[in-house]
Amino acid sequence: MKMEKKQYDPANLSETTLQQVRSLEKTLSEEKGEEIILIAYENDNQEKGNISYKG
Repeated sequence: MKMEKKQYDPANLSETTLQQVRSLEKTLSEEKGEEIILIAYENDNQEKGNISYKG
């Protein structure tokens, strides 16, 4: 059985969105008591305009 390999590229975020991600990283890090880093990717194989969760 052949498994499909999904390809993800780094998401191209605006400066405003990037600031929101950094703010959330800081909040989560403070709550957890350790450094949290969020990574944003986008699917380079968009099918029929569907967007899937990339977590």
